[in-house]
Amino acid sequence: MGKVYLIGAGPGDPELLTIKAYRLLQNADVVLYDALVNPQILDIVPPSAERIFVGKRAGNHSRSQEEINALIYKYSLLYPTVVRLKGGDPFLFGRGGEELLYLTQRGIEVEIIPGVSSVFGAAASSFVPLTCRGYSSSVTITTGHPLEKMDWENLARSETLVVLMGVKYRREIAKRLIEFGKSPSEGVVFVENATNEGEKITFSTLGEVANNPPDIGTPALFIVGPTVEIGLQVYRSMLVEKSP
Repeated sequence: MGKVYLIGAGPGDPELLTIKAYRLLQNADVVLYDALVNPQILDIVPPSAERIFVGKRAGNHSRSQEEINALIYKYSLLYPTVVRLKGGDPFLFGRGGEELLYLTQRGIEVEIIPGVSSVFGAAASSFVPLTCRGYSSSVTITTGHPLEKMDWENLARSETLVVLMGVKYRREIAKRLIEFGKSPSEGVVFVENATNEGEKITFSTLGEVANNPPDIGTPALFIVGPTVEIGLQVYRSMLVEKSP
């Protein structure tokens, strides 16, 4: 019986992988990996190891979570070192908790290797602090669906709000936040492909998103709150420095 490592691969940039994750990938017997894992990270895995794609994208799941749980368990009975590799961090909308419970209830030893969440990667790339003295002292992280189950009253009270998996419903989310008290002038930043090649950063406001939302691709997340102004100021100053 082997040991399972639930590893966070980070937001995409291979250099943001932790040293411990790097070492474990070098010694893995089998790796079950997600859609958002950068292919360059898989190059760390030895050629002799099995690589099994179990990724999920919106509306396109290669396997159900139940099937993934069973696969991890199956390979833990066959190999000493099993890696479940996830984009971001296993415990932030990564279903790491579900896999942890499933495996430990069946007597499998599990270790969690945290990763840099896309939340932190996107904030760093856009120069938008999640908290900053004089701007925001708290941050709320939420998934952007299903809309009918979101706690709009509390979300609208958030100082800094980070929405993952919500780009498809960005207009509706902006409208609801305004309806429940957020100012239409509140800053918004969208970050596509955070820390990856093809990263795109778009600044806007809640009012603009509610009325004429910018064209945003996926994967992406967005941040709402007063600290967005910091990122916008930094970008404006960078543009001034680059102008002739």
